[in-house]
Amino acid sequence: MRDPVRYKLIMAIEKKTEKKTARKTISQQMSSEMAISLKLPPGYDSTDVLSFHGRDQQQLAEAITDSGLRKGVLIDDTPAVVDIAFGKKSADCIIHVDGALSDAMQAQANEVLTSLLGLRLDPRPFAAFVMSDPLFGPLTKKQKSLRIVQSSSIFEALTWAVMGQQINVSFAVSLRRTFIELAGRRHSNGLWCYPSPADAARVPLEALTTRQYSRSKAETILRLATMVASGELDLVEHPSNPIESICAALLAVKGIGPWTVNYALLRGFGHADCSLHGDVAVRTAIGKLCGHAVRPDMPAAEEFLRRYSPHRTMAAAHLWASLKVESAY
Repeated sequence: MRDPVRYKLIMAIEKKTEKKTARKTISQQMSSEMAISLKLPPGYDSTDVLSFHGRDQQQLAEAITDSGLRKGVLIDDTPAVVDIAFGKKSADCIIHVDGALSDAMQAQANEVLTSLLGLRLDPRPFAAFVMSDPLFGPLTKKQKSLRIVQSSSIFEALTWAVMGQQINVSFAVSLRRTFIELAGRRHSNGLWCYPSPADAARVPLEALTTRQYSRSKAETILRLATMVASGELDLVEHPSNPIESICAALLAVKGIGPWTVNYALLRGFGHADCSLHGDVAVRTAIGKLCGHAVRPDMPAAEEFLRRYSPHRTMAAAHLWASLKVESAY
Protein backbone atom coordinates (compact mmCIF):
# COMPACT_ATOMS: atom_id res chain seq x y z
CA MET A 1 0.00 0.00 0.00
CA ARG A 2 1.32 3.42 -0.94
CA ASP A 3 2.18 5.68 1.98
CA PRO A 4 0.14 8.87 1.26
CA VAL A 5 2.43 11.08 3.38
CA ARG A 6 5.61 9.89 1.67
CA TYR A 7 3.90 10.08 -1.75
CA LYS A 8 2.95 13.72 -1.13
CA LEU A 9 6.51 14.56 -0.08
CA ILE A 10 7.97 12.78 -3.12
CA MET A 11 5.67 14.79 -5.40
CA ALA A 12 6.95 17.96 -3.74
CA ILE A 13 10.52 16.81 -4.37
CA GLU A 14 9.76 16.13 -8.03
CA LYS A 15 8.37 19.64 -8.54
CA LYS A 16 11.28 21.18 -6.68
CA THR A 17 13.90 19.44 -8.84
CA GLU A 18 12.19 19.42 -12.26
CA LYS A 19 13.77 22.65 -13.56
CA LYS A 20 17.13 21.84 -12.01
CA THR A 21 17.18 18.43 -13.73
CA ALA A 22 16.52 20.05 -17.10
CA ARG A 23 19.51 22.37 -16.60
CA LYS A 24 21.73 19.43 -15.57
CA THR A 25 20.80 17.46 -18.71
CA ILE A 26 22.19 20.25 -20.85
CA SER A 27 25.32 20.79 -18.77
CA GLN A 28 26.16 17.07 -18.60
CA GLN A 29 26.91 17.12 -22.31
CA MET A 30 30.24 18.68 -21.43
CA SER A 31 32.91 17.87 -18.86
CA SER A 32 35.18 20.06 -16.74
CA GLU A 33 38.13 19.78 -14.38
CA MET A 34 39.43 21.77 -11.47
CA ALA A 35 42.60 21.34 -9.43
CA ILE A 36 42.86 21.89 -5.68
CA SER A 37 45.92 21.43 -3.49
CA LEU A 38 45.43 21.15 0.27
CA LYS A 39 48.30 21.56 2.71
CA LEU A 40 48.54 18.60 5.09
CA PRO A 41 49.38 19.05 8.78
CA PRO A 42 52.77 17.89 10.10
CA GLY A 43 52.86 14.15 10.73
CA TYR A 44 49.80 13.50 8.58
CA ASP A 45 49.35 9.82 7.73
CA SER A 46 46.92 8.72 5.01
CA THR A 47 46.54 5.18 6.40
CA ASP A 48 43.22 5.81 8.15
CA VAL A 49 41.85 7.68 5.13
CA LEU A 50 42.64 4.85 2.74
CA SER A 51 41.35 2.24 5.17
CA PHE A 52 38.00 4.00 5.65
CA HIS A 53 37.38 4.72 1.98
CA GLY A 54 38.66 1.30 0.92
CA ARG A 55 36.09 -0.74 2.84
CA ASP A 56 34.25 -1.87 -0.29
CA GLN A 57 36.55 -4.33 -2.06
CA GLN A 58 34.39 -4.11 -5.20
CA GLN A 59 35.35 -0.42 -5.51
CA LEU A 60 31.93 0.63 -6.75
CA ALA A 61 32.18 4.26 -5.61
CA GLU A 62 35.75 4.50 -4.29
CA ALA A 63 39.04 3.12 -5.59
CA ILE A 64 42.42 3.03 -3.86
CA THR A 65 45.14 4.01 -6.34
CA ASP A 66 48.94 3.84 -6.32
CA SER A 67 49.09 7.51 -5.35
CA GLY A 68 46.00 7.85 -3.18
CA LEU A 69 42.25 7.74 -3.62
CA ARG A 70 39.61 8.18 -6.29
CA LYS A 71 35.99 8.68 -5.24
CA GLY A 72 32.70 9.47 -6.96
CA VAL A 73 30.70 12.30 -5.37
CA LEU A 74 27.90 14.69 -6.27
CA ILE A 75 29.09 18.29 -6.28
CA ASP A 76 26.34 20.84 -6.80
CA ASP A 77 24.17 17.82 -7.71
CA THR A 78 26.50 16.93 -10.58
CA PRO A 79 28.44 13.64 -10.85
CA ALA A 80 32.13 14.19 -10.18
CA VAL A 81 35.19 12.10 -9.41
CA VAL A 82 37.71 13.35 -6.87
CA ASP A 83 41.20 12.09 -7.66
CA ILE A 84 43.52 12.58 -4.66
CA ALA A 85 47.29 12.08 -4.80
CA PHE A 86 49.15 12.23 -1.48
CA GLY A 87 52.45 14.05 -1.34
CA LYS A 88 54.74 14.63 1.62
CA LYS A 89 53.18 17.97 2.55
CA SER A 90 50.04 18.25 0.46
CA ALA A 91 47.15 16.41 -1.11
CA ASP A 92 46.93 17.31 -4.78
CA CYS A 93 43.43 16.82 -6.12
CA ILE A 94 41.88 16.84 -9.58
CA ILE A 95 38.08 16.96 -9.70
CA HIS A 96 36.52 15.65 -12.90
CA VAL A 97 32.98 16.99 -13.35
CA ASP A 98 30.38 15.60 -15.75
CA GLY A 99 29.13 19.06 -16.61
CA ALA A 100 29.95 22.74 -16.50
CA LEU A 101 31.71 24.19 -13.48
CA SER A 102 29.45 26.37 -11.35
CA ASP A 103 30.35 29.08 -8.86
CA ALA A 104 29.19 26.84 -6.01
CA MET A 105 31.44 23.93 -6.93
CA GLN A 106 34.76 25.32 -5.67
CA ALA A 107 33.48 25.83 -2.13
CA GLN A 108 31.66 22.49 -2.12
CA ALA A 109 34.72 20.69 -3.45
CA ASN A 110 36.87 22.11 -0.64
CA GLU A 111 34.32 20.97 1.94
CA VAL A 112 34.20 17.47 0.46
CA LEU A 113 37.99 17.18 0.39
CA THR A 114 38.30 18.39 3.98
CA SER A 115 35.96 15.57 5.03
CA LEU A 116 37.49 12.85 2.86
CA LEU A 117 40.99 13.64 4.13
CA GLY A 118 40.00 13.63 7.80
CA LEU A 119 40.95 17.28 8.33
CA ARG A 120 37.88 18.40 10.28
CA LEU A 121 39.13 17.20 13.64
CA ASP A 122 42.59 18.10 14.88
CA PRO A 123 43.83 15.15 17.02
CA ARG A 124 46.33 17.28 18.97
CA PRO A 125 43.94 18.81 21.56
CA PHE A 126 42.88 15.37 22.73
CA ALA A 127 46.51 14.17 22.86
CA ALA A 128 47.37 17.15 25.05
CA PHE A 129 44.27 16.62 27.19
CA VAL A 130 45.23 12.99 28.01
CA MET A 131 49.01 13.42 28.12
CA SER A 132 49.11 12.44 31.81
CA ASP A 133 46.16 10.06 31.67
CA PRO A 134 47.29 6.53 32.64
CA LEU A 135 44.94 4.89 30.11
CA PHE A 136 44.77 7.16 27.07
CA GLY A 137 48.19 8.78 27.47
CA PRO A 138 50.16 5.71 26.32
CA LEU A 139 47.48 4.84 23.75
CA THR A 140 47.60 8.22 21.98
CA LYS A 141 51.39 8.09 21.83
CA LYS A 142 51.17 4.65 20.24
CA GLN A 143 48.49 5.81 17.79
CA LYS A 144 49.70 9.40 17.33
CA SER A 145 48.88 9.57 13.60
CA LEU A 146 45.24 8.57 14.11
CA ARG A 147 42.64 10.69 12.32
CA ILE A 148 38.87 10.55 12.06
CA VAL A 149 37.71 10.50 8.46
CA GLN A 150 34.34 11.95 7.44
CA SER A 151 31.97 10.83 4.70
CA SER A 152 31.55 13.05 1.64
CA SER A 153 28.26 14.44 2.97
CA ILE A 154 26.19 14.52 6.13
CA PHE A 155 23.46 12.54 4.36
CA GLU A 156 25.98 9.82 3.46
CA ALA A 157 27.18 9.62 7.06
CA LEU A 158 23.64 9.47 8.43
CA THR A 159 22.39 6.78 6.06
CA TRP A 160 25.59 4.78 6.56
CA ALA A 161 24.93 4.91 10.30
CA VAL A 162 21.41 3.56 9.78
CA MET A 163 22.75 0.77 7.58
CA GLY A 164 25.24 -0.16 10.28
CA GLN A 165 22.72 -0.45 13.10
CA GLN A 166 23.25 -3.77 14.91
CA ILE A 167 25.09 -5.55 12.06
CA ASN A 168 28.75 -6.17 11.21
CA VAL A 169 30.79 -3.92 8.96
CA SER A 170 31.03 -6.30 5.98
CA PHE A 171 27.24 -6.70 5.80
CA ALA A 172 26.76 -2.94 6.17
CA VAL A 173 29.17 -2.41 3.25
CA SER A 174 27.08 -4.73 1.07
CA LEU A 175 23.91 -2.80 1.99
CA ARG A 176 25.67 0.46 1.14
CA ARG A 177 26.69 -0.94 -2.25
CA THR A 178 23.08 -1.89 -2.97
CA PHE A 179 21.87 1.58 -2.00
CA ILE A 180 24.38 3.24 -4.32
CA GLU A 181 23.43 0.96 -7.22
CA LEU A 182 19.72 1.64 -6.73
CA ALA A 183 19.80 5.40 -6.16
CA GLY A 184 23.25 6.70 -7.10
CA ARG A 185 24.42 8.22 -10.35
CA ARG A 186 27.35 6.97 -12.37
CA HIS A 187 30.19 9.23 -13.45
CA SER A 188 31.41 8.96 -17.02
CA ASN A 189 34.59 7.20 -15.84
CA GLY A 190 32.57 4.36 -14.29
CA LEU A 191 32.62 5.19 -10.58
CA TRP A 192 29.27 5.64 -8.87
CA CYS A 193 28.36 8.69 -6.78
CA TYR A 194 26.60 8.33 -3.44
CA PRO A 195 22.88 9.14 -3.79
CA SER A 196 21.44 12.55 -3.09
CA PRO A 197 18.45 12.68 -0.72
CA ALA A 198 16.14 13.44 -3.66
CA ASP A 199 17.39 10.47 -5.69
CA ALA A 200 17.15 8.17 -2.67
CA ALA A 201 13.62 9.31 -1.84
CA ARG A 202 12.38 7.97 -5.18
CA VAL A 203 13.55 4.40 -4.49
CA PRO A 204 10.60 2.02 -3.85
CA LEU A 205 10.63 0.35 -0.45
CA GLU A 206 10.49 -3.10 -2.05
CA ALA A 207 13.69 -2.40 -3.99
CA LEU A 208 15.52 -2.37 -0.66
CA THR A 209 13.62 -5.07 1.22
CA THR A 210 14.20 -7.56 -1.61
CA ARG A 211 17.94 -6.84 -1.41
CA GLN A 212 18.62 -7.88 2.22
CA TYR A 213 17.40 -4.70 3.93
CA SER A 214 15.13 -5.23 6.91
CA ARG A 215 11.84 -3.41 6.50
CA SER A 216 12.53 -1.09 9.45
CA LYS A 217 16.01 -0.18 8.13
CA ALA A 218 14.66 0.48 4.62
CA GLU A 219 11.80 2.58 5.95
CA THR A 220 14.14 4.66 8.10
CA ILE A 221 16.52 5.39 5.22
CA LEU A 222 13.71 6.35 2.84
CA ARG A 223 12.02 8.40 5.56
CA LEU A 224 15.25 10.34 6.12
CA ALA A 225 15.83 10.83 2.40
CA THR A 226 12.31 12.15 1.88
CA MET A 227 12.44 14.50 4.87
CA VAL A 228 15.83 15.95 3.87
CA ALA A 229 14.93 16.30 0.19
CA SER A 230 11.63 18.04 0.96
CA GLY A 231 13.26 20.44 3.44
CA GLU A 232 11.34 19.05 6.41
CA LEU A 233 14.64 17.98 8.02
CA ASP A 234 17.50 20.50 7.87
CA LEU A 235 20.92 18.88 8.36
CA VAL A 236 22.90 22.08 7.70
CA GLU A 237 24.36 23.66 10.82
CA HIS A 238 23.86 27.44 10.98
CA PRO A 239 23.02 30.02 13.67
CA SER A 240 19.28 29.34 13.53
CA ASN A 241 19.85 25.57 13.34
CA PRO A 242 22.58 24.70 15.86
CA ILE A 243 23.87 21.17 16.34
CA GLU A 244 21.59 20.71 19.37
CA SER A 245 18.52 21.40 17.22
CA ILE A 246 19.74 18.99 14.54
CA CYS A 247 20.24 16.25 17.14
CA ALA A 248 16.76 16.81 18.57
CA ALA A 249 15.20 16.72 15.11
CA LEU A 250 17.03 13.48 14.27
CA LEU A 251 16.00 11.80 17.52
CA ALA A 252 12.38 12.63 16.68
CA VAL A 253 12.62 10.56 13.49
CA LYS A 254 11.33 7.01 13.83
CA GLY A 255 14.22 4.54 13.62
CA ILE A 256 16.88 7.00 14.83
CA GLY A 257 18.43 6.60 18.28
CA PRO A 258 21.35 8.11 20.20
CA TRP A 259 24.00 5.81 18.67
CA THR A 260 22.95 6.74 15.12
CA VAL A 261 22.91 10.45 15.94
CA ASN A 262 26.33 10.37 17.59
CA TYR A 263 27.83 8.37 14.75
CA ALA A 264 26.37 10.80 12.20
CA LEU A 265 27.88 13.69 14.19
CA LEU A 266 31.25 11.95 14.07
CA ARG A 267 31.30 10.95 10.39
CA GLY A 268 29.16 13.76 9.02
CA PHE A 269 29.90 16.90 11.02
CA GLY A 270 33.29 16.09 12.52
CA HIS A 271 31.81 16.99 15.91
CA ALA A 272 34.45 16.77 18.65
CA ASP A 273 32.37 15.48 21.57
CA CYS A 274 30.30 12.49 20.42
CA SER A 275 29.60 9.87 23.07
CA LEU A 276 29.74 6.42 21.46
CA HIS A 277 28.93 4.57 24.70
CA GLY A 278 26.30 2.55 22.85
CA ASP A 279 28.84 1.11 20.43
CA VAL A 280 29.74 -2.51 21.21
CA ALA A 281 33.31 -2.17 19.90
CA VAL A 282 33.90 0.97 21.98
CA ARG A 283 32.65 -0.79 25.10
CA THR A 284 34.80 -3.84 24.34
CA ALA A 285 37.86 -1.60 23.97
CA ILE A 286 37.08 0.20 27.25
CA GLY A 287 37.00 -3.15 29.03
CA LYS A 288 40.36 -4.17 27.57
CA LEU A 289 41.93 -0.78 28.24
CA CYS A 290 40.85 -0.96 31.88
CA GLY A 291 41.96 -4.59 32.23
CA HIS A 292 38.48 -5.96 32.85
CA ALA A 293 37.40 -9.46 31.83
CA VAL A 294 34.07 -8.22 30.44
CA ARG A 295 33.04 -5.05 28.65
CA PRO A 296 31.09 -2.44 30.64
CA ASP A 297 27.39 -1.88 30.11
CA MET A 298 26.20 1.31 28.42
CA PRO A 299 25.71 3.42 31.59
CA ALA A 300 29.19 2.50 32.80
CA ALA A 301 30.71 3.22 29.38
CA GLU A 302 28.91 6.58 29.25
CA GLU A 303 30.27 7.49 32.67
CA PHE A 304 33.79 6.43 31.64
CA LEU A 305 33.72 8.51 28.46
CA ARG A 306 32.27 11.55 30.20
CA ARG A 307 35.60 12.27 31.87
CA TYR A 308 37.12 12.86 28.42
CA SER A 309 34.59 15.48 27.34
CA PRO A 310 34.87 17.68 25.25
CA HIS A 311 37.05 15.24 23.28
CA ARG A 312 34.94 12.07 23.37
CA THR A 313 35.04 11.64 19.59
CA MET A 314 38.80 11.18 19.55
CA ALA A 315 38.51 8.92 22.60
CA ALA A 316 36.13 6.65 20.66
CA ALA A 317 38.44 6.66 17.64
CA HIS A 318 41.41 5.58 19.75
CA LEU A 319 39.32 2.87 21.37
CA TRP A 320 38.24 1.55 17.97
CA ALA A 321 41.82 1.59 16.70
CA SER A 322 43.12 -0.21 19.78
CA LEU A 323 41.18 -3.35 18.83
CA LYS A 324 43.11 -3.72 15.57
CA VAL A 325 40.18 -5.55 13.97
CA GLU A 326 37.51 -4.60 11.43
CA SER A 327 34.98 -3.70 14.07
CA ALA A 328 34.62 0.06 13.74
CA TYR A 329 32.33 1.89 11.38
